Formats: sequence, structure tokens, C-alpha cells
Amino acid sequence: MRNPCDKRGTNRGAWSKEEDRKLIDYIRLHGEGCWRSLPKAAGLLRCGESCRLRWINYLRPDMKRGNFKDDEADLIIKLHALLGNRWSLIAGRLPGRTDNEVKNYWNSHLRKKLKSMGVDPDNHRLTQKAPLLRSRSSHSASLSTDAVTSHENMKCNSTVLPDLNLDLTICTPSSLEGQRLERTATPTLLLFR
Repeated sequence: MRNPCDKRGTNRGAWSKEEDRKLIDYIRLHGEGCWRSLPKAAGLLRCGESCRLRWINYLRPDMKRGNFKDDEADLIIKLHALLGNRWSLIAGRLPGRTDNEVKNYWNSHLRKKLKSMGVDPDNHRLTQKAPLLRSRSSHSASLSTDAVTSHENMKCNSTVLPDLNLDLTICTPSSLEGQRLERTATPTLLLFR
């Protein structure tokens, strides 16, 4: 199998400011187009994959820089409960964030935060020993203690989060109105309203 970045004469190290400028200028004039032919047309000694990744992960004008906001963190937790470790799908719902950036934030911050709240980060359910939350400052306020206490009372309540079905059950409109299905599994922890 041929690896396009194995060609002799292509740079494989860090990108220079001049290379970044060439890539930005070319894409502004011609659009993203065909990544395989872009390096030669832009006058870069790089492979197409390297140009594509540099643009997507670092140079795009709509890239968000800096810390994640509380609403972004909340959305990542909700989407992770729904989609699992499908980082590109999750990042697609967070404009300006890359899949790698979202994955790193999950592993370095959110996973630990859920564990400290007594929530299993893999299945988003309460663990047997749920520790008490000590403070409700900053982001802890959005990860509400009310969610832990109301966990036992929660059933298939579509009015709380109608757009996200974290239990991955399929409910038809008629079943939501008249009939409620009894569940044997523990419902997913509702962390946000």
C-alpha cells in the first residue's frame, strides 16, 4: 500500500510560517478542492494529507481557540452518552472544535469530573458509591446535585430532553402520549436541564 507522504522531497517536519501562508492563500483563492493536487499547485513540498490536516486542525478561520465553555462541556457529555467515543460525530456538533481536541478534553477533564461525581464515564450511570458533591462553584453548578437526587425518580420522561434520547430507546409519538413502557434497566443519569 502506498503512503502519499513517503515520497522523496516532501517535508515531514514542523510547518513554517511561510508554508502556512502559502496554504492559507491558496485555499482562500481556490477553495479546499482536491487535497492530492493542492500541494503542487500551492508550491508546497508537502503531501496532500499533511496539507489537509494542517488546514483542518490549525489554520481554518472558524477554529475556536482556548478553553471549552460550560455549554460545550455539557454538550460533549450528552453526546458521549448518546454516541460513545465517536469523536468526529461529537465534534461535528461543536463548531470550530476538532475531533482530536474534543477527545483530549474528554480524557483530561470531563472523564475525571464524572468519576468524581460518582458517574461511570463509560456508560453514564451512577456507580454504587456516589460521592457527595462538596461545592457548586463554576462548572459544578451545571453538573447539578439535583440530577443525582432525582435519578431514582427518573423514567422515560421525554419532556426533559426531547431532542436527546440517552437510553437509545425508540419511542413513537403514540407511545409517548398514552402508554409508558416499564423498564428493568437503570435509566441514564440526567445531568442537565
